[in-house]
Amino acid sequence: MNSQYIFTSMLRISDLDQKPFSVKKLDKIKWKTGDYVVGEITDTGSDILKVELINGRMRSIMKGDLVVGALGERYATLEATGTWKEVDEDGKMHLLTGAGLFGKCTSKSVYLPNLIEIQYTGHTFMDGKICIMDDYVHNFNFSKFNTPVVLLVGTSMSAGKTTSAKIVVNHLKRAGLKVVAGKLTGASRYSDILSFKDVGADFIFDFVNIGLPSTIYPREKYRKKLIQLLSEINSVNADVAVIELGASPLEPYNGDIAFEELKNNVKCIILCASDPYAVFGVMKSFNLKPDIVSGIATNTYAGAELIEKLCNVKALNLIDPQTSTELNSILSEKLEISLMN
Repeated sequence: MNSQYIFTSMLRISDLDQKPFSVKKLDKIKWKTGDYVVGEITDTGSDILKVELINGRMRSIMKGDLVVGALGERYATLEATGTWKEVDEDGKMHLLTGAGLFGKCTSKSVYLPNLIEIQYTGHTFMDGKICIMDDYVHNFNFSKFNTPVVLLVGTSMSAGKTTSAKIVVNHLKRAGLKVVAGKLTGASRYSDILSFKDVGADFIFDFVNIGLPSTIYPREKYRKKLIQLLSEINSVNADVAVIELGASPLEPYNGDIAFEELKNNVKCIILCASDPYAVFGVMKSFNLKPDIVSGIATNTYAGAELIEKLCNVKALNLIDPQTSTELNSILSEKLEISLMN
C-alpha cells in the first residue's frame, strides 16, 4: 500500500491502494462524476471529523494529508449539500461525506461542524488512463430479479432506516435464512452496509458496486446501473433481500426509480419516519401503504398513536424488544415463512 495517501472507502472496489499510479491536474471541463482524484487537506474542519478507510474504519486526519476519493454530489436535507460541478478554478472543495465524496459544499446545517476542506491536487492515472469508478465495476449477466424483498424507505435522512434494517436482518438470520442486504440510493458510507454484515447478512451491496459515489445521477443511466446491481444481488440466491433506500424517495437520489424496479418483488414495506405527518406525505406521494411504520417518529406512544390514527397503519418502535413478536408475525405473513420460533 502507498502510505503517501489516505484511501477512502470510495476506493473499496478499486486496486489503487495496491498499485502505483500518477497524479495529474485536469481542466475542470474534463471532470466527471466518479473520477478518482487526490486532494490535500487544507482545513480539518473539526476535531470530531474523520475519514472512512477502505475497510470501513474511521481515521483522524491532519492538515497536509493527501486523500484519495471520488467526485460526486450530495443533497442531504439535514446535513449538507454540494457538488463537484460548483468547484471554482481555484480547486477548493470539501469532503461531502467521510467516505471520500469530493465536491464543493453549497449549503450546510448550522448544527453541522465545518466540513473538511481540500485542495484539488489532480486526477489519478494508471497506464496513461484516468482512473474512474466504472473501471472497477464487475459485469454480471442480466438476470431477472426475483428475490423476495423487505424494503426500508424513509421520510428523510436519519429517520431510522439503517437501524430498522439491522433489526430485520437479525430476525431473519435467527430464523436460519440466507440474507442479502443492500442500500440502493443515497450518498456513500461503507459503515452503513457493513453494519448489515455485523448483524449476520450473508452478502452486502450498495451503489458503489456499480461505480457511483452517490445516486444523484442521470435518471436513465442510473436505471441501467441499478438493473446491473440487481442482477448481481440476484446471483447470490438469497432467501430474502433487505433493501434500504437511502434518504427519502422524494429527494433527488432516484429513489423512485429504485422503488419502481423493485416493486414486483417487495413483500413487506417498512417506512421509517422522522415525524408522524411525514408518513402521510410519503404515502400520498407514492401511493403506497407500508406494512410497518418505525423510526424516530415511533419513539413515544404519542408518536405511534398519532401515526396509526392519521394514516391507519401499524406503528412499531422496532428498537423496543417488546415489538419483536409482532415484527416476526408480520414478516412471517408477508414473506410466507415462519419466523415465530
